[in-house]
Amino acid sequence: MAGHSKWKNIQHRKGAQDAKRGKIFTKIGIEITVAARAGGGNPEDNPRLRAALAKAKAANMPKDNYTRAIKKGTGEAGGANYTEKLYEGYGPGGVAMLVECLTDNINRTVSEVRFAFSKYGGNLGTDGSVAWMFHRKGMLVYEKNQISDGDQFFELALEHGAEDVREDGDQYEIICQPEDFMALKSALDELCPDPAFCEITMIPENPNTVEAGKAESLEKLINALEDNDDVQNVYHNGDFPEVNS
Repeated sequence: MAGHSKWKNIQHRKGAQDAKRGKIFTKIGIEITVAARAGGGNPEDNPRLRAALAKAKAANMPKDNYTRAIKKGTGEAGGANYTEKLYEGYGPGGVAMLVECLTDNINRTVSEVRFAFSKYGGNLGTDGSVAWMFHRKGMLVYEKNQISDGDQFFELALEHGAEDVREDGDQYEIICQPEDFMALKSALDELCPDPAFCEITMIPENPNTVEAGKAESLEKLINALEDNDDVQNVYHNGDFPEVNS
């Protein structure tokens, strides 16, 4: 299916995150703990936990790590109480940004997020200022060389809830509603159990092309936010020139 590749800018973010794998494991662990605390430690009865575990496995997180995170959530092991918070704002060049946090100290987190926006030429907005520009979707990305029958792959994806299936270079990109995410992944596991990317994410409605002079500042802001231990995810509608080259 035609259209702008939603994976490209996520790939840009993921490339930077891969260099900080230990920090990523910590953040996924917190996400698993919060999911288990909210809905119980059985992933069969807890869709949010199932999605978090799928993310952990896609990141090659060791089983001991996510098992321990579940136990923290169910109270079998000690752990901090986390509050979920979403911050909205604009980065350099007017790029819309969402910052998802899990924190045990909201005052500290909002202060650090506001400082990062200010330092790199952005500004923190009010609730609802940019969230309307994004849609929560499931995204799965597969390497073509792992799929023996592309037609069967496309048909299976569409039969199990895919909204959009597209070829992009040497990869297949699939978008679905969050509630269809796990059923779709389970179906596609029959053909390929190891997606390159497997996550419920926020996809912008309209990409905003980043001017060359603003791209560096935006990257610095994204990196500063992602380096923050309280920040789980940073989403934006910036379309980096080098990603599309």
